[in-house]
Amino acid sequence: MKRKYLMTPGPSPVPAFVRESLSREIMHHRTDEFREILQHAHEGLKYVFCTKNPVLIFSSSGTGAMEATVSSLFSPGDKVISIAGGKFGQRWTELAKAYQLDVVEMTIDWGNAPDPERLKSLLEQHAAVKGVLTTLCETSTGTVYDVEALAKTARKAGALIVVDAVSGLGQDKLPTDEWGVDAVVSGSQKGLMLPPGLAFVSVNANAQTAMKNAQCSRYYLNLQKALASYAKSDTPFTPAVSLVVGLKEALRTMQEERMESRWVRFETMAAATRKAAQALGLKLFSSRPSASLTAIRAPEGIKSTDIVRTLRKNYGISIAAGQGDVKEKIFRIAHMGWINEQDLMMTFSLLEKVLRSLGHTFENGVSLACLQEVLYGK
Repeated sequence: MKRKYLMTPGPSPVPAFVRESLSREIMHHRTDEFREILQHAHEGLKYVFCTKNPVLIFSSSGTGAMEATVSSLFSPGDKVISIAGGKFGQRWTELAKAYQLDVVEMTIDWGNAPDPERLKSLLEQHAAVKGVLTTLCETSTGTVYDVEALAKTARKAGALIVVDAVSGLGQDKLPTDEWGVDAVVSGSQKGLMLPPGLAFVSVNANAQTAMKNAQCSRYYLNLQKALASYAKSDTPFTPAVSLVVGLKEALRTMQEERMESRWVRFETMAAATRKAAQALGLKLFSSRPSASLTAIRAPEGIKSTDIVRTLRKNYGISIAAGQGDVKEKIFRIAHMGWINEQDLMMTFSLLEKVLRSLGHTFENGVSLACLQEVLYGK
């Protein structure tokens, strides 16, 4: 039976020690035993989010956490700026409109990062902007944004800054408190090395004040309810118990490695991936590439979906095609969570075979030589 390998930007691989923890006998969630596990998870999340503020847990996908921030921090008619440079920036816009916010769309070309000066200009043009909604890593394009500069600009204008770090957390640098980010959302199935099913929201004092005044209708995805339960090491509704048990184990591993070391390790893997792709005569899609994944343009005359399909069908390796308008034009290789250097070596070895079979020409083994040079030295 052919082994399967996940090199996609979510879901990402789940390590054996986490899978073992997920298989343990279920426990009741209204017990001291579970509350102790939840408390460990809360502390571990604060470490990974680089914050001293609460990080709230929801049983949902990352989109649930995004929706919780929109509905819990704002009121109908509030003006927000949504930065959309890809599929997930567009999701911020769609969510804000669904809750009847007054959305100013800051649209940028896919593959580019937002200019903080342009954000500053928009904030000056539009009075009383309550929030700026942006991403850390735009997963659809493999682009990391300058969140530090965006947050500084939003703060000066008196607006909340809310960041989607669903794919970037754990690889792309995000010192939440140091950069003054008011709310950060993420999910379990990417950098945190878990199956899908958990979502997280960090909330600082500014966000907690906004929660008290927000008038959007909400029930389950309610930051105030979650915060009240958080204070008692509890949850307002039935949590995904086994996933929280697994979360504790995944966070322990991340704490042992230290975030600074993870940021360096994944940036090195990203640099190796970029150099290997370019050695094959391929062009990068992003002007500001992420440490979490690399978006690569398909060779002229070859559809990216054919590359993705052949790798998966013939070799059991899953990478991701593009989304939206770039579906047939790019493919994306993840380096996040539990993915390591050996996984990249295997992926590029077989990517060379697939590209060659589809008619792309290059020097055999050139991508592997580049990977070895960056990852292990000459």
